[in-house]
Amino acid sequence: MTALTAELVVDGRVPQTPALAPDGHLLCYVLAPCSRTGDHLDTELWLVDGAASRRATTDTATESRPRWSADSGTLFFLSDRADRGIAQVQRLDVTDGAVTAVTGWRAGVIDHLPLADPTIVALLAEDEPTGQDDILVVGECEPRARLRLLDLRTGQVTTPDVFGDRHVVELRQRPDGGPLAVLTQASSDNDYGPRTCRLHLFDPTTGTTMDLGPVGADARSLAWWPGEDGWHLGYLALTPPVLQAGTAVFDLTVDSRVLRNRTDGLPMCPTELHQTDAAPLVVFANGLNTTLARLDPTGPTTLSRHTGRLDGLTSTPAGEKIAVLTGTRYQPANVHIGPVTGPLHKITDTRPELDGVAFGTQRPLTYRAADGLDLDGLLVLPVGKTASDGPFPLVTIVHGGPYDRFADRLQLFWFPSAQWLATAGYAVFLPNPRGGQGHGHQFALSVAGRVGQEEWTDILTGIDLLITEGIADPDRLGIAGGSHGGFMAAWAVGQTDRFRAALDLAGVIDWGMLAATGENGQFEAALGGSTGWSGVGPHPHDAVSPISFAGRVRTPVLILHGAEDTNVPLGQSVYFHRALRHFGVEHEFVIYPSEGHSIRERGHQLDVLRRTRAWFDRWLCP
Repeated sequence: MTALTAELVVDGRVPQTPALAPDGHLLCYVLAPCSRTGDHLDTELWLVDGAASRRATTDTATESRPRWSADSGTLFFLSDRADRGIAQVQRLDVTDGAVTAVTGWRAGVIDHLPLADPTIVALLAEDEPTGQDDILVVGECEPRARLRLLDLRTGQVTTPDVFGDRHVVELRQRPDGGPLAVLTQASSDNDYGPRTCRLHLFDPTTGTTMDLGPVGADARSLAWWPGEDGWHLGYLALTPPVLQAGTAVFDLTVDSRVLRNRTDGLPMCPTELHQTDAAPLVVFANGLNTTLARLDPTGPTTLSRHTGRLDGLTSTPAGEKIAVLTGTRYQPANVHIGPVTGPLHKITDTRPELDGVAFGTQRPLTYRAADGLDLDGLLVLPVGKTASDGPFPLVTIVHGGPYDRFADRLQLFWFPSAQWLATAGYAVFLPNPRGGQGHGHQFALSVAGRVGQEEWTDILTGIDLLITEGIADPDRLGIAGGSHGGFMAAWAVGQTDRFRAALDLAGVIDWGMLAATGENGQFEAALGGSTGWSGVGPHPHDAVSPISFAGRVRTPVLILHGAEDTNVPLGQSVYFHRALRHFGVEHEFVIYPSEGHSIRERGHQLDVLRRTRAWFDRWLCP
């Protein structure tokens, strides 16, 4: 068997964004490295025809967003081969393999959509530079993506005078070649923009528009479908009125403007809405697994069920044949293809180097919270061990979000993950506490303004169960997490001394500070319960911020953070570090230069893996 090394984890390549040709014969996907070397991420486009695969181009560039023409004869995609960091639309003729650039927009293209008219491609692109773009007047000169039309016959790009200064985020043409549904925001700012979404219609032939009105916060995933009462336009958005309540499928009857929540009351959460020529397909996070359904007039009709996750759904126009990214407990995600009702078969093998690696046994857990709520999660045992060999040192890893989940898939990533620790002799608990994805609206809503409360006791209950079953050694417990999971790790060590070591990767330490400086301000305030401008304190967010409990911490803490993180700014970890230093708590604080919320550079990823495992080895002594 092959030993699992840090290099094996970070040096692989992963498939992304599969695109199935309308005729169902060819499939294109992006092959991307797990880590970046230098300041540029080179990706590749690959074409699959039956059992044969080949690179679509020979360029060294960032290639992304493959989109097929209606006749399946042309593949459009984005590439920065001419000017690093500035993506342009390229056209690949699948007959002779010729690639030509079809835009030269100096600001670069963000996204594109080939239309039913084979001579037109709709673009999303910012205004071209004016020479004064180094000065940013907030609210006036913020970068905004605008709708533009590329005429393939002339190469000319025109910008219709529509939607004012609104930021365009998504386009979807009606299946019959009719108008475009256009989703806009008042700003590209992540705090303000997603709370100001509106839907419009745009006719690319006449240039006329229609405003369909405001839609839910963080709207995305547009899809058209025909009904007996005319055309319907659906999208995913946060369930109102709270900005932390999970997503729902909303269905707007265009003519009557009647809007319905089509997933209200379901015990699962929609993650993707996919347009076909008929009723759209919906991907649901369903506990640890995934359900694929069709959105019929009476509600979602289950078509197939799949272990773990399904991502990147693409289909033929009729929706009868699909391609997705999925894997197994012991195999990484690859492109799978097949009928929408299943089964799916794997057509790529992008990480053969992992075939000889021995992984720890992974099994689903179900248990009940202290208040009787049904919960789930995963347990990964040390490599080569069974439950009867316990008790083991146990590291609990808490997922981010909190609107996310651990699915029953291979748990091996650049950040500290279950299989990486299982190789070193640890059992790993991956809980899905309330507030996460996969159990419906009320489950997600329950943490709004109450982070660290019931979700914390949900985690503790699972740990206690594993101790009772003889799997976890109560004297060798560790806790880890990134982002919201980092918050939970920092919260945990301020609530109890049960943990011998903790890892906080870019975690939230002060919710009021995050609402003020993080890029998702008001969305974070919905979790923390208040902002600093809510009046004279103490504020509700103070009671759920780890910084308020720093004086109680006795557990050694490893703090890791990217220097350029705008999601959870570096100041959060600086604040925690200073508090721990003030109280004399053993800790280590590492800052990764030029990194954001995710660590991308190869050397930094290797350091994260090695440093975190060494930290737990030091304190838990497996």
